[in-house]
Amino acid sequence: MSTTPRIAVDSADRAAVDGRHIRALTFQAVRMEYLRHVLSELSLTAAGRRALVIGSGRGLPARGLAQLGFEVVAADPSPAATALARDADNGLGITYLTSPAEELDLPDGTFDLVYCADTLEITERPQAVLAQAARVLRPAGAFVYDTVNRTLVSRLIYLGAFQAFPGTRIMPRGRYAAHRLRRPAELAEALDRAGLSAKDVSAFKPRDVRSLVRATRGRRRGTLTDEQLPELVHMVLEQEGSPAVTYLGYAVRRA
Repeated sequence: MSTTPRIAVDSADRAAVDGRHIRALTFQAVRMEYLRHVLSELSLTAAGRRALVIGSGRGLPARGLAQLGFEVVAADPSPAATALARDADNGLGITYLTSPAEELDLPDGTFDLVYCADTLEITERPQAVLAQAARVLRPAGAFVYDTVNRTLVSRLIYLGAFQAFPGTRIMPRGRYAAHRLRRPAELAEALDRAGLSAKDVSAFKPRDVRSLVRATRGRRRGTLTDEQLPELVHMVLEQEGSPAVTYLGYAVRRA
């Protein structure tokens, strides 16, 4: 007899379904692809530069940036996620910090790049997050982020499939709410208020939405492991596309 899986964010229990970690795994390749695009656009090299990851979770984006050559600080509000990230460091020398995105205990103007993950669609205070990111960036530093648009499709997926429908739920109920999903134009205005000039928005999505459904159901049933999901879902970047659900973007701190 099948049992209902335990949904638990930032859990060390491999049997638990951790939608946050699933999301990080399936987003990792497209996040890194977009980061390389931004570095190329800004003619920014990683060697000798400092990067901060806000909402680093178990550390996947931070490890990706460290492997590019950045000196990395990874901040997350969850002590459990910070501990899991530190355990997975593999000698990369990342500095791990347990801190809310809205109140970073870091000095002004000390980072060349800030990556914001798993935060803007969660926080009730997006302007505070952006203000903190701008504060710790050096002038002309890059703020890179991914988040969720507010559309009918995104509501069906994030509010319905991911946290309400029994067969596909992978997130705790209430993690996402419609008012915390932000349209690109709304986010561009918020970036401007924080002293960040928006430069780009690029959509990304599963190669085939049916593969996302299969992956989610398979992980819930225990027939798929977390590590098998990225290849099955296969997120693709659409730099010319209009984001129906998820999108990446970047901005530059004004002097």
